[in-house]
Amino acid sequence: MKKLILTIALALATFTAANAQFGIVGGYTMSNSKLNSEIFKPVNASAWHAGVAYKIELGPLFTLQPALVYQAKGSTIQSERLGSIQTNTGYVELEVGAQLGIDLLAFRPFILLEPFVGYGVYTGDKYGSDLNEYLNNAKNKFEFGFGVGGGVEIFDHVQLSVQWFMNVGKLYKEDALKTGTIMDVFSDYNFLKDVKNYQGLKVSVGIFF
Repeated sequence: MKKLILTIALALATFTAANAQFGIVGGYTMSNSKLNSEIFKPVNASAWHAGVAYKIELGPLFTLQPALVYQAKGSTIQSERLGSIQTNTGYVELEVGAQLGIDLLAFRPFILLEPFVGYGVYTGDKYGSDLNEYLNNAKNKFEFGFGVGGGVEIFDHVQLSVQWFMNVGKLYKEDALKTGTIMDVFSDYNFLKDVKNYQGLKVSVGIFF
């Protein structure tokens, strides 16, 4: 029995190695945060992402592509009366892209579903010196979400893809936005507890070896 399990594991490892490629990925990210308010209007922010990926072909139609990336996301929440708040966050993300496509020799068009988890290693909210620290401490550092989209792979080495992504949950921890804090002074900012997490568009280029 042990020999059978070892043989199967060795066969899977050999198959995976023979059908896998290491690569680098990066590109442009446009993100926003959602808020139902007539006073505060979130505005798209431009950012970027970069990292490494491992592409594993698991059959003629299915490809699994895990990646570890640094992903910058942000948004600007504007108000004519109170000015604007920049909500910038840099995450280390683990993405697991599942691609379904047809290999047409010179190129492979595909659709993709990409769940991800991440942790915020940089927060750069900006609105006055007193509010900055409070916003950074109140922000959710852990993130999870998903992306859906499509792309094309050219000659097994170059990938171009576009996806819409959404972080699940709220951008700020509601229990951190309590009374008896600096928010009593900035009472106009109680709306922050309703700010949804980032969502947007991601355009990526991958080079595989």
